[in-house]
Amino acid sequence: MTLRVHIPDFPLCEYVGALIYYDGIDPIHQMDRFLPDGNTEIILNLTETPQYIYDNHTFREIQTCRYAWVSGVRTRPITIPSGKGSRMLIVAFKRGKGYPFYSLPMSELTDRVIEAGDVFGNHIWNLRERLLTCTSPEEMFALVEMFLLRQAGARLSPDMSSRCVEHAVSSILSQPNRLAFQQLSQQIGYSQKHFIDLFKQHVGIPPKQYMKIMRFQNAVSQIEQHSSVYWSEIAIRNGFYDQAHFIHEFRNFSGFTPGEYIKRKSDTLNYVPVQ
Repeated sequence: MTLRVHIPDFPLCEYVGALIYYDGIDPIHQMDRFLPDGNTEIILNLTETPQYIYDNHTFREIQTCRYAWVSGVRTRPITIPSGKGSRMLIVAFKRGKGYPFYSLPMSELTDRVIEAGDVFGNHIWNLRERLLTCTSPEEMFALVEMFLLRQAGARLSPDMSSRCVEHAVSSILSQPNRLAFQQLSQQIGYSQKHFIDLFKQHVGIPPKQYMKIMRFQNAVSQIEQHSSVYWSEIAIRNGFYDQAHFIHEFRNFSGFTPGEYIKRKSDTLNYVPVQ
């Protein structure tokens, strides 16, 4: 098994959380439920074997993903292959930071997985062909960095709107259980409507919905960190009205109750084996 994680140099490190390459992983299960995490990705499949998205309940194939695709921010879970037999390179953007690399509003990618050629044209296919000739992950990472720099161009110099959204995302990530939308809007200095429109354009979903996803992610992280879990304590700590509200929101974002999640979860955050 090969797994390499690469953090780009400046300025890409401000926008890209990591470039991830893996080959030869061999999990015992076939499918994972991938939970909403606020992230967006570009995925390059370095084999000729297509990957699939499955119905969350019937596990029927509902979408075929072949050579490269982009995944927008998600508000609901999706069921995907476990990675068995795959060889992939993934561009994982920092939360709320994928916008400069796309020529369309991020809201057009929300809850969607789209063929990368429809977003980046032939440039992405040329990149994939060059990746297939590389002899090391490090060589691949260098090619992907050059692709990203060309794709973003001058958009890596943020304007006022980008800075405002960046501040909003940072505030949400730091305190999703306490931050009020009205308070956030006042900090930004725009009208609520204009702020919502900007946030959707840059991130993909309205700020209130993003807060809910980050609150859910906080709860998931706390479950992972503790061997003994007290649901009422996690609910209160993360700003849910009560335990029933917490369970309802958890099921909306994961498809499981918190108890079911604990029984199924793996060692990889946000990937839950389902079959």
